[in-house]
Amino acid sequence: MHTNTRILANKFEYFAPKSLAEALNLLEQYQEKNIKVLAGGTDLLVKMKTVDLNVDYLMYLKDIAELNFINTSNGLSIGATIPFSHIVKEDRIKTEYTALYEAIQAIAAPAIRNMGTIAGNIGNASPAADTVPALVAFDAQVLIENKQSKRTVLLKDIFLGPGKTLLRPDELITRIEVPQVKPNTGSAFIKKSRVKADLAKINLAVAVQRNGQNCEDCKIVFGSVAATVVRAENTEKLLKGKALTEELISQAAQGVADEIKPIDDIRSTAEYRIAMSREMLRDALNLAWARTYSEAKPNLKGGGE
Repeated sequence: MHTNTRILANKFEYFAPKSLAEALNLLEQYQEKNIKVLAGGTDLLVKMKTVDLNVDYLMYLKDIAELNFINTSNGLSIGATIPFSHIVKEDRIKTEYTALYEAIQAIAAPAIRNMGTIAGNIGNASPAADTVPALVAFDAQVLIENKQSKRTVLLKDIFLGPGKTLLRPDELITRIEVPQVKPNTGSAFIKKSRVKADLAKINLAVAVQRNGQNCEDCKIVFGSVAATVVRAENTEKLLKGKALTEELISQAAQGVADEIKPIDDIRSTAEYRIAMSREMLRDALNLAWARTYSEAKPNLKGGGE
């Protein structure tokens, strides 16, 4: 059957709360109903038009001023409804959270970045989400609220599978908290896709902390290789405390595919992902390492291809 992607064919009731308290009240009231949360709508509305996603109640969040903010004074605090395009205007995103900056720049087209949000990227729980590997590499946490309580969860722990998170029906992601980047830390994000605006076949974020010629600490996070993001923790251990030589980087690149165990799916093959994971890790480590000193100015061209 042909689907008209210009219209929403099914009827639903629409809410536009003006405060967080009002939104949480609505979620509690309709938690046993089919209620969906709308921020940018770049994923949800597409699903409602094309995959017969039926919604009885739709709650729009962008009229809630208290969720539309970004604060870089102590680490990074991102409200649930601030668009991607506003986030990348912050200088500290470019210079300190470079992998996140590059990940956002790799997302689709400007029109999508003007509407989409990080909270939506997280809540959609796509294994190919571009911002998630970068945020996990920076040890991001998510503040989750309902009418009765709040809880903070490490971002890496929120995903249960494709399209599935541990959020309960009455809960809402209200902000993303990212710790202050440690001195002499550099990061990079690389994405491989069919075309730049497409979903990733494989993506990768790396954050490296440098101590002289040694790798003091590092995070290596792959997306679009499994049901959820994958941290290459064994490869991280291989690099920590050692001089980051080309020989060591090559050793890490050769072993990383066995650790992350890429899968076949509709977007790519395991064979392609295995080959690309090695080359991407090599490139990302070299790029992040070159950005480790605070006086170094990163090459901010974005990570998409």
